[in-house]
Amino acid sequence: MTSRNFKFWSLVSLVVALLTATGCVRRTVTIHTDPQGARIILNDEEVGTSPVSVDFTWYGDYDVTIRHEGYETLHTHQRLNAPWYQIPPIDFFAEAFVPFTIHDRHQMFFTLETRKPIDKTELVGDAVEMRQRTLYGSE
Repeated sequence: MTSRNFKFWSLVSLVVALLTATGCVRRTVTIHTDPQGARIILNDEEVGTSPVSVDFTWYGDYDVTIRHEGYETLHTHQRLNAPWYQIPPIDFFAEAFVPFTIHDRHQMFFTLETRKPIDKTELVGDAVEMRQRTLYGSE
């Protein structure tokens, strides 16, 4: 093999290696709560107990529900914004041509409120009022 052929095949091998060694973007969100150990429901899917890390595919608005015994259930929305390298058309190059994996990490922090005791007298009063409105209409 001549030196010229060796250089040619080395160049071809390098190009093939670079094209097949493309990277990707790994997206992870970690959800923390105070207190820890709360059940986390992300877009109607239970993902674990806090603190929990979950891979996600799309940026945007996520429904978050957090439940913990003795604390008020929290229903909220949280937005995950795309970093600069995930904005089109730059995202194509980050996904297809970067020769390593990019790890995009996001964090969410929530503080739960202690559940208030139920006042039975007030609960019965509300039930009677609701019954009256249902049976006789609101006045």
